[in-house]
Amino acid sequence: MFHKLAAVAFALTLALPGLSFAATPVNINKADAATIASSLDGIGQSKAEAIVAWRDAHGPFKSADDLAQVKGIGQATLERNRTAILLTDTTANAATKDAVTKADKPVRSRHRSKKAAVADAAATE
Repeated sequence: MFHKLAAVAFALTLALPGLSFAATPVNINKADAATIASSLDGIGQSKAEAIVAWRDAHGPFKSADDLAQVKGIGQATLERNRTAILLTDTTANAATKDAVTKADKPVRSRHRSKKAAVADAAATE
């Protein structure tokens, strides 16, 4: 039985290669064509060059949806890469800042002692 499941899992991995690769976050307003091509799923060198050319002609992208204006970028490609499309570098910095802030705070236990529970129960009566 295990061998059959392993064979099915292996077959699915081969049949659906697009699902096994994740896009790498990239700032589309600053990255060069080679970086965009290597970071986004389904974006090759020519589409990445079209993204850079559109950016040079029209200015920075204001939203990820603006990529749909670039010839060759469809909604399916846009949706597949939506989480990896960055418009500024502040998103990465904010995430790092939040992680540091959370790490600096002590973790409070949610577990209460029986003695505290009895004291609270007595105080409410």
